[in-house]
Amino acid sequence: MWAALKARLRRDREQPGASPPPPAPARPPPSPPRSPTAARSGPQPPPAPASPAPGDASLFSDGFFGQKLKESTIEDVLDDLEIVLLQSDVALPVVERLRRGLRKELTGRKLRSGVEAEEAIRACLERSIRAILAQPPIDLVARIRAHSPKPYIILFVGVNGSGKTTTVAKFAGWLTSQGLRSVIAAGDTFRAGAIEQLLVHGERLGIRVVRQQEGSDPAAVAYDAVEHARAKGVDVVLVDTAGRQHTNENLIEEAKKIRRVVSPSLTLFVGDALSGNDVTEQARLFEQSIGLDGLVLTKLDADAKGGAALSATFVIKKPILFVGVGQAYEDLVPFDPDWMVRRLFAEGTAG
Repeated sequence: MWAALKARLRRDREQPGASPPPPAPARPPPSPPRSPTAARSGPQPPPAPASPAPGDASLFSDGFFGQKLKESTIEDVLDDLEIVLLQSDVALPVVERLRRGLRKELTGRKLRSGVEAEEAIRACLERSIRAILAQPPIDLVARIRAHSPKPYIILFVGVNGSGKTTTVAKFAGWLTSQGLRSVIAAGDTFRAGAIEQLLVHGERLGIRVVRQQEGSDPAAVAYDAVEHARAKGVDVVLVDTAGRQHTNENLIEEAKKIRRVVSPSLTLFVGDALSGNDVTEQARLFEQSIGLDGLVLTKLDADAKGGAALSATFVIKKPILFVGVGQAYEDLVPFDPDWMVRRLFAEGTAG
């Protein structure tokens, strides 16, 4: 995203006869955080971004000296920013929020000697994006350990094709790496393939999968899984559900029934990051009809734009708990806002 915005800024800034600024050295995009299955504490947080925070004395001057940013320059930057953000699948309400934030940060400010406008714009934009992504986090392991009586129940919802069933299996693997026992409820009874898929994952992971026949009542499957976990002292029940379109009222009512029957401790929306603005609308409607506690975004390793993470978090005001960054079980990792910010501002990507 930043690479695209910087290219527009430099193109607009260059005038005939002016010497173009030297190009900044290219930096490769940051690698997705990895979480070895054997690690108990999950992935180590990436180092904080190097850019100074907005308002830092290294950027702005409060004295008589310094270059004041012209309002016309700021408006041009904001126009360019809007185009780049919309092309990066950032939802319009988020774009408007970022425009307001940048205008407030930059209007009337003086840059210190030697500070480029581009540097100040980047720092302010980073700050605004980090503020959106940094929803109050959920310490899931601590919640599960403190929950009494067992089990802690997590309900997974989402639309068709979002990778929800695979995410449930990866989640079970992550719980095992944290020293927690889990059982999976195969609540997608509309697809025999989903049940078989979970059985294969369960065998590989050594995790019990509770199931019934295809076409059975998903709420009954979830109930059986909870009763099994209570009898065996299992820490967590992971309830898979059928992928449902957010506009399908019958399937939404079925999800509500599951909630009534098992009273989940946590309801997570699983969305495909490659869906762009669609995932934001899906999450918003699920939040309205069912109620959500957090998000899991899949296929983030293939999402070069990054707008889905930013938009979904802003629109439903709930944290992203995990992201999928690959196919292996260990490729479901806790979400780190700083990693996402660095990814959006990587020089080597043109989002």
